[in-house]
Amino acid sequence: MKLPLYIAKRYLFSKKSHNLINILSGISIAGVTIGTMALIVVLSVFNGLENLISSMYNSFDPDLKIEKKIGKTFNINTFPIQQLSKIEGIANYCEVVEENALVRYKNKQQIVQIKGVDEKFIKVSKVDNCIVEGNFLLQKAEVNFMVLGYGIYDMLGIQLNDFASNVSVYIPKRSKTISIEPTEVFNNELITPSGAFSIQQDFDTKIVIVPIRFARKMLDYTTEVTALEISLKSGFNADNVQSEVKKLIGKQYVVKNRFQQEELFYKIIKTEKFAGILILSFILLIAAFNIVGSLSMLIIEKKKDITILRSLGASNILIKRIFIAEGLLISLFGAFVGMFLGGLICWIQQYFGVIPIEGSGSFVIKYYPVHLQITDFVKVTGIVFFIGLLATLYTVGQISKRLES
Repeated sequence: MKLPLYIAKRYLFSKKSHNLINILSGISIAGVTIGTMALIVVLSVFNGLENLISSMYNSFDPDLKIEKKIGKTFNINTFPIQQLSKIEGIANYCEVVEENALVRYKNKQQIVQIKGVDEKFIKVSKVDNCIVEGNFLLQKAEVNFMVLGYGIYDMLGIQLNDFASNVSVYIPKRSKTISIEPTEVFNNELITPSGAFSIQQDFDTKIVIVPIRFARKMLDYTTEVTALEISLKSGFNADNVQSEVKKLIGKQYVVKNRFQQEELFYKIIKTEKFAGILILSFILLIAAFNIVGSLSMLIIEKKKDITILRSLGASNILIKRIFIAEGLLISLFGAFVGMFLGGLICWIQQYFGVIPIEGSGSFVIKYYPVHLQITDFVKVTGIVFFIGLLATLYTVGQISKRLES
């Protein structure tokens, strides 16, 4: 392949007798360059958004979460909690009770999801680092407190220093009693707000954290839980620990890692990323038509060279390899220039924040996040190589017809 590659390089960089061929070659390289650059930038932005939102979810979601496969609750006293705590890699666990509820403050009310947690919650979650108003306080002696998502906090217009106005929590009683009297249908308790957290809109407008003793009282529970949340020690593989937990607790429970807890979100991100790759690949495919045009013109111009090569004993396969190498050089040269420019744009955006997000005043960041990944460069190289190869093989396949014309 040395001789075809050598001749192809001479054809690519030498001046042609017809200036149109030089222009077409330049347009071909430019088309591949722009398409490649766009692919790198778009994929890096998707990576940045995925990392950003994942970090938000990770501030709330535990490393592992155990739930009942059938049914809503399970008894913590009959659960193998001691054996669970002995599994290598598990740092802490937290008992959780979750249920929908109505919260009311003065003349405003909102449907929320209360999350009752025990004192180990701050060792499993990082919510206490996301407090934007007040403090993360759930209980003090016999007094219960609640920490709200900032969206709920703002919607209800809560004032933390207004001790005379507590939040009323309403949860339907578990009995099947039918009555028009609210006191007979709902359990109702007052609780004092102590702070508000801000993580991500889904959490901020939905979650209210309370002590597990408060949640159990509201739900008429004693030792029931709806989930166990687990944090892992640093350096341990979540998949390995997850497998060990599954072996211990059996098939009547479901063990979810962070990906599985937010499976829909990650699937949407991957689908959008794939759609972006597909659309930009079609743009590259259109740009590849320029390669067809420039190679066709080059084959016509080099008809005399081809005749000389044949008289020197060159076979049709060797001649075809020259133009295949020519087409691939155009594709790969454009790809490498595009990847360099795309990487440079992403680096500038990452460190200097040139392109802002419109309306970023209500968002957690001001500029589009980007994250470069080596795998994206490999994927883009493969895509450009494949498209360039298709365009080249199609053109070279017509070489006999071009030479006869």
